[in-house]
Amino acid sequence: MSSFISGGVSDLKRTARGWRWGRRSLVPRSAEPYLLPAQQTVFPSDWSRKRPAMAVREVVQKAGLEPLFRSQVRTKVEGLDVLDRIEGPVIFAANHASHLDTPLILLSLPDEWRRKTGVAAAADYFFDTWWRAVGSSLFFNTFPIDRRGGSMATTPGEVLADGWSLVIFPEGTRSKDGWMGNFRMGAAFLAHEHGVPVVPVAHRGTFAAMPRGQGWPSPGRRQLTIRFGEPLRPREGESVREFAPRIKHAVATLLDEDRSTWWEARRRAATGATPDPGGPDVAQWRRVWEQSQSPAAEGPARRLRAWGRR
Repeated sequence: MSSFISGGVSDLKRTARGWRWGRRSLVPRSAEPYLLPAQQTVFPSDWSRKRPAMAVREVVQKAGLEPLFRSQVRTKVEGLDVLDRIEGPVIFAANHASHLDTPLILLSLPDEWRRKTGVAAAADYFFDTWWRAVGSSLFFNTFPIDRRGGSMATTPGEVLADGWSLVIFPEGTRSKDGWMGNFRMGAAFLAHEHGVPVVPVAHRGTFAAMPRGQGWPSPGRRQLTIRFGEPLRPREGESVREFAPRIKHAVATLLDEDRSTWWEARRRAATGATPDPGGPDVAQWRRVWEQSQSPAAEGPARRLRAWGRR
């Protein structure tokens, strides 16, 4: 009897494995015809650059975001005079270490520039849910950049053509240890294709204030510094691949200037001795440790130690 039952159970399992449950095709997957995956359009953000959204964003940024931001960190801005000598649109190309980078750049800009500046943001992070997409588009004027090759509702070229400047982080993602990574060629390509200058932007202290994985700035009003450099344009006959390293070098020179002086940084840049913005080749914990120190503040403000301890 037991052998009869076990044999019956075995037959039932074999039948179940071969049964066409639901809508499963009888044709093996390897023999099915290939179909292109359906393309989904990334969240449209055109509405965030219309007058009603701009009016709401002005109130939110000046009455809400800026006071909150200033209450959590201290900032030092250098180099804004370069904007007096150019007209928009431009591409602001900056290093990327924290979610504080975007508000730091936007709130450092003069009002007339800030009101006409959009931010390129990763579609798979900032536009994965409707509420985050609407919030980031409305408050920061972000538009999606799909890092996975999807269909774009709005392209950077269209934003530039409408007279809007762009904030682009050529690294593509936030640094894991605060040091600068490799630059992709997106900013160089856009400048080359649309004939707009690239303004290099370098900032320090955002990683120490709110590193990747942290949802709120560390206590103690950490010091942040930001510098705007001279605008760059592709030289005659210069390819995108040749222009991109110049943008990275300009950001690296600004970082060196922020750590030392303008004269020392320029001398090193002229001799090719600018420190590697990618940091030293040492253990990961040492790289993080060094970048966890906020830039030295001017005046009597207290010095904050690494890892958020005071």
